[in-house]
Amino acid sequence: MDAEPTGAEQKPAATAREIKALAHPLRLRILRLCGLHELTNKQLADRLGQDPGTMLYHVRQLLSTGFLEPAEVRTGESGALEKPYRSTGRSWHLDTALRDAGPDGPLAPVEAFREELAEAGPDALASLSRFVLHLSEADAEDLTTRIHAVLSEYTDSDRQRPDQPAYGGIFVLHRSPD
Repeated sequence: MDAEPTGAEQKPAATAREIKALAHPLRLRILRLCGLHELTNKQLADRLGQDPGTMLYHVRQLLSTGFLEPAEVRTGESGALEKPYRSTGRSWHLDTALRDAGPDGPLAPVEAFREELAEAGPDALASLSRFVLHLSEADAEDLTTRIHAVLSEYTDSDRQRPDQPAYGGIFVLHRSPD
């Protein structure tokens, strides 16, 4: 697998299969959970309130596109062997790519984030900024580039802070319908 690019480098373009894999809120939630812990299909199904068969379908989609990988087989609490999965950490800036995944594709990350925020509860909210800006196309691109640079600075060094609390977030810039 290719090394993950640093924040200053352009992330690779996603293929159609990769876009489809990331265009479902449940798959995005699986990736987030498996980025924090190595989890089995059953653990994911229990955590996300899904049927194990449905979960296996989504896990296989993520495995086939390289977003998930099998972790080492382990012995569970009952003594049975378990096959956990972990996120590979592969990512892209999918600013426009999710448009190609159908009408729900662009909203999948927002829906996944909404579900995660609802699960975490109102006390988990660390910061919220809601804004309206008047920007030229060049200004909007500059703002996005600068925010992605700051986020990349933190995500690129995240493995240095595994003992700290995990925070989630999402940056969305959209054109106002007005």
